[in-house]
Amino acid sequence: MGKAMAVIERRRPAAWTCIIWLMLGCGCVPAAYGARGDGQPLPPPPPAQADGAEQSPTNILPARQLWEVRPVTPNAQDVAAELYTVQPGDTLLGIARKTGAGSEAIARANGIAAPFLVKTGRRLAIPAGRYHLVQSGETGIAIARAYGVEWSRVVADNQLTEPYILRAGQRILIPRAGPQSLAERAAAFHLDIDDIVTGSQPALAERARPAKPSASASPRLPPTAAIAEPEALRGGFRWPVNGPLLQRFGPAGSGQRNDGIKIGVARGTPVLAASDGVVAYTGAEVAGLGGLVILKHGSGWTSVYGHNEQILVQRGQAVKQGQAVALSGDTGFAERPELHFELRKGRTPVDPLVELPKR
Repeated sequence: MGKAMAVIERRRPAAWTCIIWLMLGCGCVPAAYGARGDGQPLPPPPPAQADGAEQSPTNILPARQLWEVRPVTPNAQDVAAELYTVQPGDTLLGIARKTGAGSEAIARANGIAAPFLVKTGRRLAIPAGRYHLVQSGETGIAIARAYGVEWSRVVADNQLTEPYILRAGQRILIPRAGPQSLAERAAAFHLDIDDIVTGSQPALAERARPAKPSASASPRLPPTAAIAEPEALRGGFRWPVNGPLLQRFGPAGSGQRNDGIKIGVARGTPVLAASDGVVAYTGAEVAGLGGLVILKHGSGWTSVYGHNEQILVQRGQAVKQGQAVALSGDTGFAERPELHFELRKGRTPVDPLVELPKR
């Protein structure tokens, strides 16, 4: 299901697995976040309140995820390696437009640092590659899907960093050897947590700024708006629920690993934000985790909450530590009511037990 995805605790029958992959391949969102462990539809849970936090409207899910709102037309240009002599009035961005290569790739190839000035007469190495011209509103996930390549490879090849927001007019390297037909590209498309954390923000117009988080679940922010993330983590982390530890971080047998921890909890229990942050994602596209909420906390920190049966927040909403963001359940591939909880620093999963208070 993907390199950074949590280990699946129970395999479904082959027919059910095929249905899940067909939904993922066409970008469909399973209704009601997936199914219970017994495959039956989810009943509505009772309302819940947590730590005096104001209860948000329930079952808030986008009609379409961001990578479906702005489909990507592959426009990649093959660029051959060459030496370019800087002309009077040239800028790095202008040279990128002339050659078709990415300005960041040219800067890396020639050791050019900020503020990225180039001197007339200097000979620059133009790195060969296949470069996609980013359009406003495109997401990294949609770009990767259009070419049938893994978004994580695009991140690595372009050395993208926090906050992973692309810009309209930016040219990014697309790895080669991806499937070429529509059917092959659809079959190759899948998501994991790393994809969502690094590739779900829409590309900004050249001079635009990310939108500020909303204080409540309404009004909704436009789906094409990139959301500003907190600059710094404040106050550390707290436990999102109280319950027995069912599975620890790390190797989980059969060569798999768990990128978080599993906490036993009764269905319908409020799942609390581990720290102040902004909602980066709500949905059910990572089938094994069912109803999923991802929060960004600043300083490169992300928290992940899976197997929920009801989601109480929406993308772009600011949340406080201890605020209910979901109600627990057994959606996805959970065998029992439980919470899958992850912490990530940048793209790296971190053992939550190291960061959470001892209990």
